[in-house]
Amino acid sequence: MSEGFRQHSYQPPEGATEIILVRHGESRAATKENPFPLVDGHGDPELHPNGEAQAVAVGERLKHEVIDAIYVTSLQRTVQTAAPLAGHLGMQTRLEADLREVCLGEWEGGILRMKAAAGDPIFVQMQAEERWDVIPGAESWETLNQRITGGLSRIHQQHPDQKVVAVVHGGVIGHILAHATGSSPFAFNGADNGSISRIVIHADGIKVRSFNDNLHVQSTLHTGSGQLT
Repeated sequence: MSEGFRQHSYQPPEGATEIILVRHGESRAATKENPFPLVDGHGDPELHPNGEAQAVAVGERLKHEVIDAIYVTSLQRTVQTAAPLAGHLGMQTRLEADLREVCLGEWEGGILRMKAAAGDPIFVQMQAEERWDVIPGAESWETLNQRITGGLSRIHQQHPDQKVVAVVHGGVIGHILAHATGSSPFAFNGADNGSISRIVIHADGIKVRSFNDNLHVQSTLHTGSGQLT
């Protein structure tokens, strides 16, 4: 006798692209005496030794998946985080600069971390209003959305019916998932360093499959993990 119509696991629609969003490993500490160098107006710190360990853990976690490409941004912490996985898979990383972190204007170079620790009123306002551009010179939601969706669209066009990894940034992951779900702008901010989130992008939009899978890096996490930039 037939069992009838059983439930089935989710399958991406034809032509869709599965994107594994990896947040880069922990970057080095910010100090007034040693601010982050800037690349195209964005802070560009290297990985902290803890972040290097997280990069290794990401590579071990994902090395057995069938992955067709690995994307990084123009900021070195994503390149360094992707390196162990790229080594396992024998791949060269690809650049998608429009998935770089939110531009923080006058608070680049590590200043955001210092302002957050001090409870600066502008930081408090930014969190309450869920707007980056409360910070002088920072990116608006509209500008950020235009460049991030553009970057995702290019990846999708290059990889229909494939799975790719994109090593990106906390603010970018938060924006993508908020945009996809229609939630408040900062609802998904705070992904842990080295964490994995998964989306499927296709002609009808973006499906969120998971957020902040951090089992592989849990032993590296500490107070402050998940802070932006």
